Amino acid sequence: MEVKRLEIPEVLLLTPRVFEDYRGYYMESYSKRTMAEIGIDTVFVQDNHLLSAKRYTIRGIHFQNAPYAQAKLLRCTRGKILDIAVDLRKNSPTYKKYVSVELDADSKKQIFIPKGFGHVCMSLVDDTEVQYKVDELYYPEYDRAIAWNDPDIAIDWGGITPIVSEKDRNAPTLKESDVNF
Repeated sequence: MEVKRLEIPEVLLLTPRVFEDYRGYYMESYSKRTMAEIGIDTVFVQDNHLLSAKRYTIRGIHFQNAPYAQAKLLRCTRGKILDIAVDLRKNSPTYKKYVSVELDADSKKQIFIPKGFGHVCMSLVDDTEVQYKVDELYYPEYDRAIAWNDPDIAIDWGGITPIVSEKDRNAPTLKESDVNF
């Protein structure tokens, strides 16, 4: 597996080895041993799968507060997304900064987002599916969101008109949030 550290070095872009022939392809999307070899000793406990039916659907900025914060290993299995990790760790030198990557079904690349980060993704085409693993179970009472268009984070959305859920439309800004990282 090829590993690339992004501008925030704790966030990793992973490119798996893909074996293709006339029948299709085979790839190892997750191996505890391979993850350990590249320095990820996270134990994942839940898989999630989402579909965004329409292009420019934004989901996030989402996270779970401590003590149930989640690390994520995420990939796009159909379509294409802009995937973003936002550093919410108050004592981090990259606090409020974000990194973004495009993920698509063809490249099969994955992103590892450690605890302490918010996550947001935007579908770039219709009928986009994303699958991801988390290392902590879902606890609704710790589930949080920050406004997708928070001016302090200032994600460049390229002037699109997004499709946003009511939860995300009404999410507080980072300043109003009770994020506890």
